[in-house]
Amino acid sequence: MSEKRGEVRPTSESGLHLGPRLYPLLFRPVLKDYIWGGRNLERRLGRPLPPGRVAESWEIAAHEDGASMVTNGRYTGLTLTAVHEALGLDLIGRRNAWAQERGKFPLLIKLLDAADRLSVQVHPDDAYALAHEGNELGKTEMWVALHAEPDAAIILGVRAGATPEGFRAAIAEGTLEKLLHVLPLRTGDHVCVPSGSVHAILGGLLIAEIQQNSNTTYRVYDWNRTQDGRPRALHVDKALDVIDFDQVEPTLCPAELVADTGAVRRWRLCRNRYFTTERVELAPGASLDGRCNGESLEIWGVISGAAEVSGGAASVDLAAVQFALLPAALGAFTVAAPAGAVCLRTYVEEWNADYADLS
Repeated sequence: MSEKRGEVRPTSESGLHLGPRLYPLLFRPVLKDYIWGGRNLERRLGRPLPPGRVAESWEIAAHEDGASMVTNGRYTGLTLTAVHEALGLDLIGRRNAWAQERGKFPLLIKLLDAADRLSVQVHPDDAYALAHEGNELGKTEMWVALHAEPDAAIILGVRAGATPEGFRAAIAEGTLEKLLHVLPLRTGDHVCVPSGSVHAILGGLLIAEIQQNSNTTYRVYDWNRTQDGRPRALHVDKALDVIDFDQVEPTLCPAELVADTGAVRRWRLCRNRYFTTERVELAPGASLDGRCNGESLEIWGVISGAAEVSGGAASVDLAAVQFALLPAALGAFTVAAPAGAVCLRTYVEEWNADYADLS
């Protein structure tokens, strides 16, 4: 049986949804209307949107600032936070035991409609966030450009010669741009953004973002914009504490081919201790078999074409751009693309003992 996004399965007389305990999960996203957003989720992806700007769609989220809701199977109507509380490591996997101990879902999946420029910003690492932001963690993230206007670009890292003292002076003088490293970005490009990277998306981009489950951002500069007649808050002192000034004029990370059967090609895009993301290209009629053996959840998103993801005696159909969460203890699963598809696959490769030191 195939379940499409938003389809609700029958319920028993007791009101509990029928079906397997573990299965591919679909979600209703949480929308954010930040100042830099637009209407491209509607225009380019065909999604119904409320009036006004929509900057972010939190596709798979279990954060205090927004939790996506399950739309299929027995957990229909529950937030991902509630499902995580019910399933624990069966959902997120043993490699995320550090997150389970903190009561946190490990990842956050977003779509970003950067119709305008985002602020120049930086995210802290875990140690700094825990020391200064309560129970919030740091943020390492990565982007995949789903659509880029011809002149689209990003800021990533600093230019040669930049120093904390020079940064502070340039912020005060309004001349910060001379210290920022700008890179053009094209449709299909990907960007790895470790914590400590000064960065900004400079408009004209529709992006899929995979990140740590954190909403901590330190703004360095906001282009002198106002919102409701007031400038948005800056966090210059904290930002200067965490910016990696050794990240000098970086280039985009190349994709690494990790498997090629002719019908299925897998490219590793970003790999860090929080997640690994691959681009998986499925030729028409191709399928990929995998297994969630309890070590890690898997998140699959279709960015071109369509695919059916089946496992746990259930299946879901994904069109572009949609995501599904495969629980860590799901067991065998198959991703099939009768007409071909390009997918993003995210999982955790290995648990790092350094997590045990977080407190």
